[in-house]
Amino acid sequence: MHPSLTETPALSRRGLLQLSLGATAFLATAGLGASLSGCSSNVAATGFATLRSADLLFLRALIPIMLDGAVANGQMPAAVDATLQSLDASLDHLSPEMLKLTRQLFDVLGMAVTRGPLTGIWGSWENASAQALRDFLARWQNSSLSLLRMGHSSLQQMVMMAWYTRAESWAHCGYPGPPAV
Repeated sequence: MHPSLTETPALSRRGLLQLSLGATAFLATAGLGASLSGCSSNVAATGFATLRSADLLFLRALIPIMLDGAVANGQMPAAVDATLQSLDASLDHLSPEMLKLTRQLFDVLGMAVTRGPLTGIWGSWENASAQALRDFLARWQNSSLSLLRMGHSSLQQMVMMAWYTRAESWAHCGYPGPPAV
């Protein structure tokens, strides 16, 4: 007699390790493929020191979702631009190795081949609905794969640090600003 589906475990330890190794290999291959094929240009977008045009596409879609509740709707376009400028300045001061890792994350999110399966965003970032973007962030935040959780954490920390270093963000959180010297 064969055990029913409810009697068999959903995923064994060995299966989880195999899945994790497979996902890691897939992401590494995709990142390397993007770098070698020229999909991943290191040329900064106009007006930026580090951020590339492809990076700006998904960051412009994600930042409003991540800043939701911290910025008034009418001020969101200016907040997105300010956050991008702060993020670019921060990335410009990263070590070469950290910048390389950050660009790999951005490449995985920017390539259609990896974006769909990993994020659930099958079309372009600018056409994704706010709910689809929230679902992607929640999926990565609560993923059983530590690589995706680390990706979520990295994105969130980069965007939040870029926004909260700006003086215009301080009033919302009650910070009066640095003391006058």
